[in-house]
Amino acid sequence: MALITDVVGPPTAERLLLLVHGYGSDERDLGGLLPYLDPEGHFLTVLPRGPVAAPPGFSWYDVGAVGAGHTTDATFLASLDALDDLLDAACAEHGFSRSDAVVGGFSQGGGLAVALGLRRSDRPHPAGVLALSTYLPDVEGLVYDFDAASTIPVLVQHGTEDPVIPVERGRVLAQSLVDHGVPTTYGEYPMGHAVALESMQQAAGWLDEVRAGGTPSEPLPDEPPEPLVKSVTSAQFEIEVLRSEIPVIVDFWAPWCGPCRQVSPIIEQMAVMRQGSYKFVKVNIDDEPELAQAFEVQSIPLIGLFRNGRMERAALGAKPRPQLEAELGMLVIP
Repeated sequence: MALITDVVGPPTAERLLLLVHGYGSDERDLGGLLPYLDPEGHFLTVLPRGPVAAPPGFSWYDVGAVGAGHTTDATFLASLDALDDLLDAACAEHGFSRSDAVVGGFSQGGGLAVALGLRRSDRPHPAGVLALSTYLPDVEGLVYDFDAASTIPVLVQHGTEDPVIPVERGRVLAQSLVDHGVPTTYGEYPMGHAVALESMQQAAGWLDEVRAGGTPSEPLPDEPPEPLVKSVTSAQFEIEVLRSEIPVIVDFWAPWCGPCRQVSPIIEQMAVMRQGSYKFVKVNIDDEPELAQAFEVQSIPLIGLFRNGRMERAALGAKPRPQLEAELGMLVIP
């Protein structure tokens, strides 16, 4: 399988960086990270395009097959082999050593980068793996060489608000790598299915260490406690809210909403005071417009009380806690 690729970098580049895009993107997508990831141009960056149409862009495999936890997907393995061949060909064409290369990717591409870097193979392993907002692929026919991977550093980054691949899967990936003796660095950021300036700063520093011949690793941070006010998506709403055995307070909000930021700490205070009696969640209406439409949320912040699968009461706007509790029909706590 021949892949369409862009190649970006100065003639003074010292080694090769392969960056693999995620679902619905193309070969131009991750190129925008290079001013932050490699500002001094140490790498010649190869940016391939996925072979499967996924408007408005492309993908590398059926998003349902691996993403849902299934263990068979021939398209995944075909794309993995194509990227392996591309890495060989690009290194040969530009005079770089494959063992000095770094492979990385975002979402789907991150999973492929992990598989490419750590799979059992007769080909030389790369010098490092950059895994952004992804998970550990478990695909029939893919065997990891964790003995060789003990010298291959991996940087795993994930957003705590990721609605596409939950942050728990990034934590599982990092823990699995550590359990197999892989030098692992883990970064978690308050973002969705995306990258942030802070995450790219960490990645740039990590790349500098790898380029200098190091195998950077850090102890994994303690798993953060479950937030008292949990973000929920449309896919989670029925289980978390409509089927809840206890009443649920839902904070409909958006990042651009000033009054939402004012009421947020009040909702968190209520969650502390009402533990066990009420569940508290929040819904970003920018990310979940169908939920806003379903419950006729036209202004925010709107705080709804859900019981027995329906919204019984609602309070609109940022208000003091006693007033919110009164409008929601809760016994006001002094």
